[in-house]
Amino acid sequence: MRADAMSPAPSWRTLLVLGRVSNLPTVWSNCLAGWVLAGGGASPRFVLLCAVGACLYLGGVYLNDAFDADFDRQRRRERPIPSGQIAEKLVWQLGWLWLVLGVAGGAFLGSSAAVQAALLAGTTVLYNALHKRTPLAVILMGACRFQLYLLAALASGGPPGHALWCGLALGLYVAGLSALARRESLPGPIHWWPLLTFAAPLLLAVLMNGTAPDGPNYRERAFYLGLLLVIWILPALRFVVGREPRPPGVAVANLLAGIVLVDLLATAGEPWYVLPAFLLFFVSALLLQRSIPAT
Repeated sequence: MRADAMSPAPSWRTLLVLGRVSNLPTVWSNCLAGWVLAGGGASPRFVLLCAVGACLYLGGVYLNDAFDADFDRQRRRERPIPSGQIAEKLVWQLGWLWLVLGVAGGAFLGSSAAVQAALLAGTTVLYNALHKRTPLAVILMGACRFQLYLLAALASGGPPGHALWCGLALGLYVAGLSALARRESLPGPIHWWPLLTFAAPLLLAVLMNGTAPDGPNYRERAFYLGLLLVIWILPALRFVVGREPRPPGVAVANLLAGIVLVDLLATAGEPWYVLPAFLLFFVSALLLQRSIPAT
């Protein structure tokens, strides 16, 4: 009989670890960025959007452990399933349940948003099925975050516009991040090419932002916010490209929190309320990482 068949009822901590809840603030940060970039304002629909995004994210990470159960039994026995903290069957059930709830919730955000929520769920499942088979699966992970931006824009009722381009830049950032995260559990050297993808949000900020007549100097804002992002990610990348690099888990956790800074850069700090909101998401991600592993 397999050990997980006799697993006791999982603890709350086990469920939180499975859900990588320290990354949930970055999901809500993506929702906020996509929402305001499409012109969305104060609305109860935004709260529903955040709930939908959380359900889709939790479904994805639960299924990630379910798909990887055999791999983890061989190489990551500390994970909840191989360590006997939760039964594999239950993880499958909870993962599908979260996805169903996310797609169902998307139906209340409009027909376009509902379709996008279903597409995001499908991309999530496809990533989980393929990510241990091909390094190109990191593109699918980037596509998940891109589609979350698009979902937020569609839910706001406004034209996607800048949300599309900013979502694409974030997708490239996340694809590079995912490529680094793969090295946590796979043998071999850390490739340098994913590091180039972290420049995508900075390049887009330069191209997209200008000086509005009789209005804010968005280019100047983008410069300072971009500098903040660079100051945050460079120390994380130093551990990757140094002569004696540390395990990439340290860098990956910091880069995951950096997603919030990418979102802040995308909005150029406009409207005014996004700055304290993004600060809250950023600090929350860092604090949660202290008790719940980000990967």
